[in-house]
Amino acid sequence: MRCMHSESDRFYSYLPSQGHGLPHDPFNAIIGPRPIGWISTRSRAGVLNLAPYSFFNAFNYTPPIMGFSSLGKKDTLTNIEETGEFVWNLATQPLAEAMNQSCAAVAPDVDEFALSQLTTLPSTQVAPPRVKESPVTMECKCTQIVQLKGADGSDVPSWLVLGEVVAVHIEHTLLKDGVYDTAAAQPILRGGGPADYFRITAEQLFRMHRPR
Repeated sequence: MRCMHSESDRFYSYLPSQGHGLPHDPFNAIIGPRPIGWISTRSRAGVLNLAPYSFFNAFNYTPPIMGFSSLGKKDTLTNIEETGEFVWNLATQPLAEAMNQSCAAVAPDVDEFALSQLTTLPSTQVAPPRVKESPVTMECKCTQIVQLKGADGSDVPSWLVLGEVVAVHIEHTLLKDGVYDTAAAQPILRGGGPADYFRITAEQLFRMHRPR
């Protein structure tokens, strides 16, 4: 039985192993909106790849480490296994359609930069190029690739890729008195529905300092 009613019937409860019983899995919607890992890589043979990942985030300050999860052995993962390098490119509202196009299921020899009509920009510390149209990019060197496991210890066909950020590039217009303006960059975030995305605007900003 999927739905387990509480005494007050306040909660819709279910066991993921038995299915959620809803029109769309709510997990992604609850853990969200999520930043997008728009990752560019280069294969050992020199073929470029660009793909968005919705399981993505930053994990450490010093050294700066970011990571994403590849659900299945995809070209991005293969390229990083071969070369140990990747670039994160900020997905913004003006680049939303291009970002969406780059997630098309195409053959490994297809260059998603060309497919999405985007321009390559040489990186300074790694071989994979940056997306020239993106206002913020971070060059990374892979530190760990971890295959995920279930609670029973069995392998899950997903891999967490972690990388140390070795170079950061920010358009000057996004630095206000030396402080990065998140809203001005117009980042887009992944929601939980089949086609749901969100945007950040200045109107959504509120400040709350940590207690001392």
